[in-house]
Amino acid sequence: MSYVSGDRESGEVTSEQAEISEQYRDIAIANAKHLIHCLSIIGQVEGHYILPPQNKTTKYEHIMPALVAIEQDRSIEGLIIIINTVGGDVEAGLALAELISSMKTPTVSVVVGGGHSIGVPLAVSAKRSFIVKSATMTVHPVRMTGLVLGVPQTLSYFEKMQERIVRFVSDNSRISSDRFKELMLKTGELVMDVGSVLTGEEAVSEGIIDSVGGLSEAIGCLYSMIEGEQDALHCR
Repeated sequence: MSYVSGDRESGEVTSEQAEISEQYRDIAIANAKHLIHCLSIIGQVEGHYILPPQNKTTKYEHIMPALVAIEQDRSIEGLIIIINTVGGDVEAGLALAELISSMKTPTVSVVVGGGHSIGVPLAVSAKRSFIVKSATMTVHPVRMTGLVLGVPQTLSYFEKMQERIVRFVSDNSRISSDRFKELMLKTGELVMDVGSVLTGEEAVSEGIIDSVGGLSEAIGCLYSMIEGEQDALHCR
């Protein structure tokens, strides 16, 4: 792979920086116990509409082919998903969550910072989920911006979309659908809004996330899954 030198002040990658990056990549692969792929879901999950350029986004049309490639690549033994998102497009996020949950490749997710809104289904889509103590997760009803027709069919559509999310989360975690709806429709916690904000430990106690832990715990669990030891200490 060839690299073109650039101006350091302009932010372009120089040949020296590229060489260091390539060197550390090789060291990491050479010393790794298993070859795992890291996928990050950050900022807003972008859907069918392009968000403003100042927004940091995760484009679902980029993640989908990456997931297909990871699932087909025999050299990749596991997938770790780092999540720090404020939410985003419901259907795009749910589509990514469905793809991840259907993968045979061992998968773990780690919520750092925040896993809000559609970030909840994305977090539980992995076979094992972790969250750091300082992270938070916001559970709230489906909402829509822009022009909305004030007809019963609109409310019915919202309810069906919301039910899809509730069913997915309850099917892929330990929380019941009734309890998740309670958290989703809770009043008095959010200012001028409906829903709940959960800390890392609360998300685990509610049964949404499997364990409190960070990168080391997630990688240890992923290694155990790769080696066929799902009940190992790292995955508890």
